[in-house]
Amino acid sequence: MQWNELLNDQRRKDKHEQNTTKNSSVSNTSGGRQEIERDYDRILFAAPTRRLADKTQVFPLDQNDSVRTRLTHSHEVANLARSIGVRLAFEFHEQVFDDLPASYQIQRDVPALLAAIGLAHDLGNPPFGHQGETAMQEWFTGMIGKEEKVNAPFYDDFRLFDGNAQTFRLVTKLQVLNDTYGLNLTYATLASLIKYPRSSYSADKEIWKKHGYFYSEENIVKDVWEETGLQEGIRHPFTYIMEACDDIAYSILDAEDIVKKGLASFHDLMDFLACWDAENPDPENDIISDVIHYSKEKNKSFSDKKLKLSPSELNDTSMQMFRVRAIYKLVTAAVDAFTSNKDKFLSNDCNIANLISISKGKNLCKALKKFDQTRGYRHPSVLKLELKGSNYIKGLMSMLWIGIHGHKTDEEREKEQTSPNNDLPPREEFASSTPFGKYAYGRISENYRRIFEQKDDSNPLPRLYREAQLLADAISGMTDSYLIALHDELKSLYEYEHRQQ
Repeated sequence: MQWNELLNDQRRKDKHEQNTTKNSSVSNTSGGRQEIERDYDRILFAAPTRRLADKTQVFPLDQNDSVRTRLTHSHEVANLARSIGVRLAFEFHEQVFDDLPASYQIQRDVPALLAAIGLAHDLGNPPFGHQGETAMQEWFTGMIGKEEKVNAPFYDDFRLFDGNAQTFRLVTKLQVLNDTYGLNLTYATLASLIKYPRSSYSADKEIWKKHGYFYSEENIVKDVWEETGLQEGIRHPFTYIMEACDDIAYSILDAEDIVKKGLASFHDLMDFLACWDAENPDPENDIISDVIHYSKEKNKSFSDKKLKLSPSELNDTSMQMFRVRAIYKLVTAAVDAFTSNKDKFLSNDCNIANLISISKGKNLCKALKKFDQTRGYRHPSVLKLELKGSNYIKGLMSMLWIGIHGHKTDEEREKEQTSPNNDLPPREEFASSTPFGKYAYGRISENYRRIFEQKDDSNPLPRLYREAQLLADAISGMTDSYLIALHDELKSLYEYEHRQQ
């Protein structure tokens, strides 16, 4: 891999509509901004980014505004990624980017690129966090599996639905501006957004257990790889950094939210880390003991009676100091690991699973994830809300499916499946033959319906695939509260229609 290709700041629209050549400009600016800096701005102002404010990070439907949502989490990941980018571009410029001429704007492009992918990394996640992904996987496995002629491996796009693949689809197709290029991000940003560089139907699942793109975007992915010197199974080096920042953010900050919600205390966390450190000693690595010592010293100073802090305030302030120290240690460990292994990350034979796993911060990160899981994610109150969210998602999917798919007769279905071109009918024939189906179909985003109804000659897809994808687009694009409201609205109409029958 070569940095001049990996940092390609050209855009797909420029290449395919203006026939520009493959050449990353070293001074490609617009209005004083680098092209890659514009990517961050496009993502920041996009509607899906704003919708993250009403999407679950860990705790569904939480009434405490200080508990993190997907939006606050994404901004925190972007901030951590930008910080690492600044250090790489300024402190380790010669060590990491030694094959680039001085004319490249590394100090501007690298922090901006890392911030952009940090901000965008969760755009495709459905409501109710990872439980939402699981609910969609279960529904598709049960429903699509009942259909005939779905043995094609690309239907695993839905049976194994993943928010990372939906993110790539969203920024390249769904977030329409005035053409078919989505946000039209640079090749560098698109390449580094592909967290898992393989498809759901790939035979190579050794390193990447999940898939990073859908069959419907396969041609786009191949174009991105061609322009950046990548290929299936090979990650962009900056993807490792974005993933590390995601791990750092949720392992540390979820612990802070757990304490903030009263599911555990600051001292519970300190005791847990101390026990973990004792059971998993690492003589060459004192990060856990350093964080414990620093945090306890701060807690001791805050306990001064003159401050008159309540137990809740003492927990919060102590956790803030823990957060500061833990982030500092893990970010430093990630920077050191990346710079020390730069050649491996630039190799086509790189078999590193993730950046944190080869850093000095791996034990602290692993311990925090275990604390989050046992004290937060498995708490009965969290599991109850996750179950409610799962039921809402599955229920709404079943009702929308009536409008998308369920109204057709077996004869119509057979005709579509055997049609040589598998063409979609005219736009006016999409509506269901039942009042409820017509209404349900009409409640799906007009933009998503328009994309569904368009025929793509460059990548023709079976009708059932497109129907499943429209449903996935609709559900993953909703916020928590909107999904619940639409579910309740359609449920009442569905029950009323069936009572009338």
